[in-house]
Amino acid sequence: MKLQEELMKYKILIEDELKKVIPQKNVPQKILLESMEYSLLSGGKRLRPILLLKSCELFDGDIEDAIPFAVAMEMIHTYSLIHDDLPAMDDDDYRRGNLTNHKIYGEGMSILAGDSLLNYAYEIMLKVLIEKKEQLKYIDAMNVIAKAAGFNGMIGGQVVDIDSENKEINSETLDFIHLNKTAALIEASLVAGAIIGEGDSKEIQLLKDYGRLVGISFQIRDDILDIIGDKEKLGKDIGSDVDNDKSTYVSIHGMDKALNDLKNYKNQAIRIMKKFDKDRSEFFIELSDYLMSRTN
Repeated sequence: MKLQEELMKYKILIEDELKKVIPQKNVPQKILLESMEYSLLSGGKRLRPILLLKSCELFDGDIEDAIPFAVAMEMIHTYSLIHDDLPAMDDDDYRRGNLTNHKIYGEGMSILAGDSLLNYAYEIMLKVLIEKKEQLKYIDAMNVIAKAAGFNGMIGGQVVDIDSENKEINSETLDFIHLNKTAALIEASLVAGAIIGEGDSKEIQLLKDYGRLVGISFQIRDDILDIIGDKEKLGKDIGSDVDNDKSTYVSIHGMDKALNDLKNYKNQAIRIMKKFDKDRSEFFIELSDYLMSRTN
């Protein structure tokens, strides 16, 4: 399998769908819609929606059924990035090589754009529930996404991250932050797609475990790149964690252990996916290797 071609194929599919979701802008609140669209269409890996579609496909599910949930997942992820960049959070000037939302539209509009993307994501998923006769699996998928995005998932991780600023924290606290702030949506993407694709409970649990490993590894790699990364490739400033005296996997465990743990997590993730049929799991195996060695 040519992984990069497969990633690009699904990225284009998702971005085509994202271009359709923002309503026409000839309305009084058009500045809000422009702000939403600015961040939603600003690029990125589209990792979470790709994982959702590919996990559905893993079980021979119809990805057309999963596309609204993939779109919703990317909208939730984008809202979190808008809020994460705000002065009250990480106070970042650049995201994906572009000025952050609040630098263009102001803090107030950015908060509302993030809120609107989150609410609109649920509208999109609820529309599926209204239209589909077989509702249970879609309800289950939406429930997984909602929990992962909430106070027991991404928001909970963000809260502990903020509360830990300028403090010395232990590895257990850092693991909580990473597993919730970063890994939760990645894990939920895989599980939601598998539910829609009608995988069985054992198969879904395997994908859940794989997603957790990929999620925590994704954050470890981010922490490594914040030190050794290239600003041009990352599309944002490097060294911000050090400048903000923020605890990271590298600052707590050291670079050597971070690199070694990254390798171990990758191997665990690959072992999980090898329990599936080889042809069906090839994408996920290759993706594990790619994500753990990425430069952006």
